[in-house]
Amino acid sequence: MSVIVDAFGVPFKARADYGGGYTGGSPVGGGLSGASAVPYEAGDWSSQKIGNWLPWIRSPDAEINQFRDRMVARSRDLVRNDGWASGGITRILDNCIGTNLRLSAAPDYRALKLRFGGGFDAVWADEFRQAAEALWRGFAHSAGKWNDVERQMTVGQQFRVALRHKLVDGEGLGLAYWLPDRVGYGAADYATAFRLVDPDRLSNPNQMLDSHYMRGGVELDDLGVPVAYHLREAEQNDWYNAIEANRWERVEREDPDGWQRVFHDYDRDRAGQHRGVGVFAPVLAHMKMLARYYSVELQAATIASQLGLFVKSPYDPALVQDALGADDDAELPMYQNLRSEWSKTRPAMFDGVRVPTLAPGEDITAVESAHPNTNFGAFTHEMLCVFASCTGVSVEQITQDWSRTNYSSARAALMETWKTLTRRREEFATGTATPMYSCWLQEAMENGELPLPSGAPEFIEAKTAYSRCEWLGPPRGWVDPVKEPAGSVLRMDAGISTLKQESAEQGRDWEETLDQRAIEIGKFAALGIAPPSWSAMQTPNGAMFGEDAPAAGERVAA
Repeated sequence: MSVIVDAFGVPFKARADYGGGYTGGSPVGGGLSGASAVPYEAGDWSSQKIGNWLPWIRSPDAEINQFRDRMVARSRDLVRNDGWASGGITRILDNCIGTNLRLSAAPDYRALKLRFGGGFDAVWADEFRQAAEALWRGFAHSAGKWNDVERQMTVGQQFRVALRHKLVDGEGLGLAYWLPDRVGYGAADYATAFRLVDPDRLSNPNQMLDSHYMRGGVELDDLGVPVAYHLREAEQNDWYNAIEANRWERVEREDPDGWQRVFHDYDRDRAGQHRGVGVFAPVLAHMKMLARYYSVELQAATIASQLGLFVKSPYDPALVQDALGADDDAELPMYQNLRSEWSKTRPAMFDGVRVPTLAPGEDITAVESAHPNTNFGAFTHEMLCVFASCTGVSVEQITQDWSRTNYSSARAALMETWKTLTRRREEFATGTATPMYSCWLQEAMENGELPLPSGAPEFIEAKTAYSRCEWLGPPRGWVDPVKEPAGSVLRMDAGISTLKQESAEQGRDWEETLDQRAIEIGKFAALGIAPPSWSAMQTPNGAMFGEDAPAAGERVAA
């Protein structure tokens, strides 16, 4: 009998002799599956479970760039035509951006003091903050939309579209323009303007393959630093721009004076990655199959509802015709014709409802539909849990069904969701919002519109310290509007939180809240109305607002 041996001359043994399949050579260790030549079961190439699972090792750019257009096209189609996907994107945008991100400037006066000395202190930082925020509001919410090169969106709307691109396409792309001709009486106040660009236009010139210095339209230097971006002059499939779609423009990342011109924002999953992947990529196949499942179930239920009743007869028409002695030329005898005519002209009625007239032995049967399947709800809910986990929001936010949720589970789910949404907002601020603010701030400082102490460095010399800021988004909200505000008060009383932090979680500016509160309390006093209980706060001199309320608009002296 012939014996088959391996490369070491050891005879092969039957697979059943091992718990985990052929080992080849001397067995090493005894894992969960028994003796194996591979220490980790995840690396076992002979396993019946994963032996044919052989993905390649590739660079992030090799994994993404050549398949990017197809992934994006499928993701967009899903968002356009699937309600769950569209709703998931809307939930993320509403919680991260809402209608606008509110600037809270916070120049790093400590770093400026250490590096440059001078009058950089908390007082100056507060003056700078107030001036920067006021000027930014005028720019970001310009009535003429001068902030937008195309004059169609405010900055808040640009933020929302940019984040939508990042979620669906995997990346957001924007350009900064210097348009001094727009500045003038009744026109723009600043030459800085921004334009969002569809990431589809970012690609290698002439569709060439990636190279050492060119990755998906991103030009790199020897250190791997992006130095320029290559953009099609028009969308690639616009027939009316066929000439422009085959021309590329090279846009440098920064001007020689450090003014940033390109904002390319995407989540990096691996080192050396230069293009992004949308949030739907891991569950795209699942969501497509779920949408098809919904369609099939709906079609089956519709057909079943249209065929709700039928008449059941025990007789074959030909046999009935012979039994009743019908002639060859007659389909039914005269008697049956008379019955049919009588039923049509003189139907039997009961309380206004027609009673069916049936032939002997006939009865009416209702179609019992098996659709939707009894497990339809549980199955689709489980599938949507996978989708919710991938996108970082709770399944209740995806389905908008809170019937299975109590207070504790809802609060726990929203707290976990809030972490992901806050992270998305902060990463978006780092990649898009703060760089845009920094571009505008450079022009505002060069125009001399912001307070600076003597000897202050130029913007470009301390760009990071001057541009430091936070962004306030939509309020987190409360599941219980009684317990949770009480918790906020307890945290502030215990010194583990501040009014600024608590206000920021609710999308409010703490100083504006206090200013408005002082105005309202003063108005109560001016009108001779007893102040409500919430106005009973101690003033620095020990008096209570309710005892000695200030005049309308008057502030309490420190």
